[in-house]
Amino acid sequence: MTHLRKGRRKYYDFFSHIYDAFIRMHSRQDEDDTRKFLVDAAHLEDQPAPRILDLCCGTGSVVLAFESCYPESVAIGYDFSHGMLGKAQEKNVTGRVIFVEGDAALLPFADDSFDVVTCSHALYELKGGTRQKALREMKRVIRPDGYVLLMEHEIPQRPVVKLLFYIRLLSMGSKDAREFVKGGAESLKQIFAHVTLSHSQTGKSKLMSCQK
Repeated sequence: MTHLRKGRRKYYDFFSHIYDAFIRMHSRQDEDDTRKFLVDAAHLEDQPAPRILDLCCGTGSVVLAFESCYPESVAIGYDFSHGMLGKAQEKNVTGRVIFVEGDAALLPFADDSFDVVTCSHALYELKGGTRQKALREMKRVIRPDGYVLLMEHEIPQRPVVKLLFYIRLLSMGSKDAREFVKGGAESLKQIFAHVTLSHSQTGKSKLMSCQK
């Protein structure tokens, strides 16, 4: 692992201690509605035991929401931060979610393995080259009729939260990240055959649904 990647991992290990508080400050009471919006978009109603992969899972809120709705599922949370995964495991009260530490740009899963792959509020944080590799890996492991669901923040309107949001962008290379935040759906069409854009009821998140 390069010195830069080690530094990024340390950053996220530290950030894991305040991550949930940051999300609550941005989303306030909308977290549950946003996660339900994402779960509903997966179209898993007819699959009693779906295979679910949540990349850059952070502290695990999304994959745990899926597991709660589909207790017979194979649900995997995947992140390269040991600190984030530790916080996620603390929430894994049923023990049914599997948490795996690894690189989103090099997934240890076979082709066509999952019914849904999600990446929530994290993809913009990856550098351009790493992001493209991660997206191609998502396409590789999703089944032909499955969905890759990419949820990102809309740019916040509240001044304090907006400032914190841009500080995070600056910390990870503002130009590259900002370009993706503003035009993510268009760049995804270079990889996926079908891309649709929708917005959460709160207006704080956008969802890009992708298929092979």
